[in-house]
Amino acid sequence: MESKIIAVCGKGGVGKTFLTAAMVKLLADREDTKILAIDADPSFGLAPALGVKVKKTVNDIRNDLIDTIKKGKRTGDKSELLSRLDYEVFDALEESANLAVLAIGRPEDEGCYCQVNQLLKEIIEALSRNFDLVLIDGEAGVEQINRRVMQTVDDLVLITDTSAKGVNVVSAIKKLVDDRRVVECHRVGLVINRVENRKEVDRILGDVSVDLLGWIPEDAMVREYDFNNKPITDFPDTLPSIVAVRQIVRKLAAG
Repeated sequence: MESKIIAVCGKGGVGKTFLTAAMVKLLADREDTKILAIDADPSFGLAPALGVKVKKTVNDIRNDLIDTIKKGKRTGDKSELLSRLDYEVFDALEESANLAVLAIGRPEDEGCYCQVNQLLKEIIEALSRNFDLVLIDGEAGVEQINRRVMQTVDDLVLITDTSAKGVNVVSAIKKLVDDRRVVECHRVGLVINRVENRKEVDRILGDVSVDLLGWIPEDAMVREYDFNNKPITDFPDTLPSIVAVRQIVRKLAAG
């Protein structure tokens, strides 16, 4: 099966998790579409935003294996190890109806365990082929997606709010992508969040060279739901921000 892979990246606090979770919410309504949502941001916000409680992360699996290696215990040959890790990653999936959630987590020990990282990346890439759509909530840069999740995505969605810092991070990521120094992608698009008027959109478009996928208006209800710790899956479809995300989803599908 050919999966469509969408990764969302941008500066911390600009709305990456909201956008990813809102897209998951809208796409999961299609019962014939199997979705894998990957929480690749160490701040670990996508799963709660989807109302999902994660019992185990990929980095829990990774750290357990590294601890075993450090203690000098035998891990078996590569096929044996691959089979074990494959089972553990599958066991870490939180599944409900046509949606599965996988959290990467925060690494406790970076170290140099390239083979472990590569094996886990291969397993995640193989797992993703069982789904129609894969949505990744990334961290501020795209390095972790490349290093720990997968090397190639179809659509890289860069999100910013109207702040200069957010726009600068988007520009920096786009330059890294253009220089082929990070994750490979077929298309890069821009989403602008918390917009008060069209003038703000036009000003930002004058500062970045990324095709606009859409913009999301400032929405007090999002802040209220977030303050009350309500998952984005509970947001009404008529919320202005959700309506805006639906247009972005349609544009991604059309591309």
